[in-house]
Amino acid sequence: MHKLIVADKRFYKQVFLLALPIAMQSLITIGVNMLDNIMVGRIGETELSATSLANQFISIYHIFCMGLGMGASVLVSRYWGMREKEPEKAMEALKKTICIMLRITVSLAALFAIITFLIPERIMQMYVDTSKDMSGIIAGGTVYFKYSVITYFFLGLSLVCTIVLRSVGQVKMPLYVSIGAFFVNLGANYTLIFGKFGMPRMGIAGAALATLIARVFEASVICGYLLFFDKKIGFRLKHLAMKTGDLLGEYIRISVPVLISDGILAIGNNTVAMVIGRLGERFVAANAITAVTQQMSSVMIQGVCQAGAIVTGQTLGEGDREKAQEQAYGFLGFGLLLGLISAGFILAVSGFVIRSYKVSPETANMARQLMNAISLILVFQATNSIMTKGVLRGGGDTKMLMLADNIFLWVLSIPLGIVAGFVLKLSPFWIYIGLKFDQIAKAVWCVLRLRSGKWIKKIKTGK
Repeated sequence: MHKLIVADKRFYKQVFLLALPIAMQSLITIGVNMLDNIMVGRIGETELSATSLANQFISIYHIFCMGLGMGASVLVSRYWGMREKEPEKAMEALKKTICIMLRITVSLAALFAIITFLIPERIMQMYVDTSKDMSGIIAGGTVYFKYSVITYFFLGLSLVCTIVLRSVGQVKMPLYVSIGAFFVNLGANYTLIFGKFGMPRMGIAGAALATLIARVFEASVICGYLLFFDKKIGFRLKHLAMKTGDLLGEYIRISVPVLISDGILAIGNNTVAMVIGRLGERFVAANAITAVTQQMSSVMIQGVCQAGAIVTGQTLGEGDREKAQEQAYGFLGFGLLLGLISAGFILAVSGFVIRSYKVSPETANMARQLMNAISLILVFQATNSIMTKGVLRGGGDTKMLMLADNIFLWVLSIPLGIVAGFVLKLSPFWIYIGLKFDQIAKAVWCVLRLRSGKWIKKIKTGK
């Protein structure tokens, strides 16, 4: 247990200065989602379910972009740590990494936009039981998609550029931008969903359009800062045309496993959503109520997770393996502590959150059961997230993490959830435990991987 406490106080200060702004930014983003849910939920359960399921598909792209950004962050953090030893070579490699990341992000946005534009109804049908009357949910989700087609570009660019800025210690500016985006979204939601200030009452369409407006604002400011004003990295528009062939292989080796891992995780989460969608409209609505609360309770976990990747990458970039191993155990301690705090938070606020929604007593009861299950899972999820998505990823151990994510999700969680929901017909509590059992298994695995020391990998800077 003594290994879980790092003697160097500067370590905790560094983590705090990185994690707190990231956590606050995540909290603001989640607050935007909660506003969407509460405002749309005031219209009705069908509208709430439609919006929730449509966002499940959009979340696939969001997670892909997180994979792209965090994969690039592994390289950016390492190169940033190398800049004192090899300044020109390290900064050149850093810019090439950003260039590759932006090219892939835009290409991926175009792919998702085309799919969303061409087959919105088919996408919604994946999330519901078409043998039942789900026409209201399908129609509502289709409307939401109509206004979300170009959102992908702004969402992706703002997300990956934010992660790059964080990787070199610039965490405050993205936070301020998110605060601005929150108020933009709040005003647009109120105006467009309910038809205020002379605007038509747009309902679900208004929620989607408000989100688009907020994303445009966010991407314009963050990307504009990176491309025109940032002096630490010095990346400019002209660098988008730079040759990156000598670093492409290293980018693929490190970043693509992260992209695949997070991408398949997104598909797995959507498979979970498909299972939930077939458990009935009330279960879908109950899950939508709990989802935002779970995200709110884990914002600090996400902050420490990204701080773990950045700190680990920079420490290894400086060439200090022993220090990186010591810090890794400190992050493990963070995970255990934050998991317990998050679980307590959910149990404390669950009643208030559920009462804020206009839903039936049956849906409210399901939501309470799911809240209890989430509080248990979060203890394990916090531990493994900070280690796998933070420390181990920062060490370059991306291939092994890709395998672990897929094996635990597809071999354990999804089969257990299906059996619990459709074969044994257990209560919502046990269905959720089954669907999230991979979090428990990964918590055990990541501790064993940390102790082995095999998670620290070498990274090249190109030619």
